[in-house]
Amino acid sequence: MLVLAHNLLKNHGTHTWSGTCHPVSARAKAIMLDKKAKQKIINKFKIHETDTGSSQVQIAILTEEIKQLTEHLKNHKNDHSSRRGLLKKVSERRRLLKYLQKEDVKAFDELAKALKLRIAKKMIEDEEARQKIEDEIIAKQELKAEQAEEAENQRAEAEDHKNKEDEE
Repeated sequence: MLVLAHNLLKNHGTHTWSGTCHPVSARAKAIMLDKKAKQKIINKFKIHETDTGSSQVQIAILTEEIKQLTEHLKNHKNDHSSRRGLLKKVSERRRLLKYLQKEDVKAFDELAKALKLRIAKKMIEDEEARQKIEDEIIAKQELKAEQAEEAENQRAEAEDHKNKEDEE
């Protein structure tokens, strides 16, 4: 405790953290991906030679971590902190999937098939439903515009006809 206080007050009494890290517990190491597994995933899903952080790679890594956490939680039902971590990873993957779907549909489809993601199927269905609704709205707007233009043309014709009758 005294060493910790000394490290905190080292810089002329200011409260700065010394940078000392606590070791990761054995349980946490069992849940985390090891370097070899992570590198294998990176090599499989990378876009270019030096790619380590593209959306595809991040989604693939998160998917593997989610699988491991899910297995861990099957055995340790009361591990609430790991459950919270799992939910964070799932929401982060969902955010990345939405981004990838919006930016590159082809890459999204390929990744969803490669990782066999159910959430991707749901996202595709939601996107198709949204697109259908959007198309229906556009069709209604075009129909209203055509009807308004037709009514304007009929009004103009009636006015022209009336003007001709007045001239005669």
